[in-house]
Amino acid sequence: MSTHAKRERLLLAELLETAGPEAPTLCGGWTTRDLAAHVVVRERRADAAGGIMIGALRTRMERVQAEFAAKPYEELIQLIRSGPPRMSPYGIKQIDEAANTVEFFVHAEDVRRALPDWTPRDLDQVFENALWSRLEKVARLLGRKSPVGLVLRRRNGQTAVARRGTPVVTVSGEPGELTLFAFGRQEAARVELEGDKDAVARVYEARLGISM
Repeated sequence: MSTHAKRERLLLAELLETAGPEAPTLCGGWTTRDLAAHVVVRERRADAAGGIMIGALRTRMERVQAEFAAKPYEELIQLIRSGPPRMSPYGIKQIDEAANTVEFFVHAEDVRRALPDWTPRDLDQVFENALWSRLEKVARLLGRKSPVGLVLRRRNGQTAVARRGTPVVTVSGEPGELTLFAFGRQEAARVELEGDKDAVARVYEARLGISM
């Protein structure tokens, strides 16, 4: 596994273990148990994980996820911590880096930022650059449901267009915070928004992210 993906995986497992199975998360009503089950299904049940993106598979995904959520919580944590199963595409370094670094970063923050006294992590520049590189590639996908034009702007001036249109809202921040915003965690992301007041409000309410 790549350095970033492995680090974020282990951090997520640690946070889930420390929080316990019934702690809240930022994932729309999910507890930490639900989140852990989601992570396991995504990585180990490709036949069901397609429901993340394909509406026709959503019912199957939810059923399989519920089955995993019923397992002992410690077992779920160990499945996350031990990494992808043998022969899994996630075991390939390049795929692991591309698919899991951001996934685990976002979910780790889902656990951290659901707590009342959370503080932002101090991310190193190399990791920030890795998050930005990935965000640039998927910005259009993440922002496709924005009701207005949406531009993501890094503090150093780099920009990524998440949605073309008018009026335009520009979201400024560090790559980690922009990633969380674009993945639908608008209220928890520490960013600055510029644009028409009504347009800004609509962006905060939009269902950004990859799910259907």
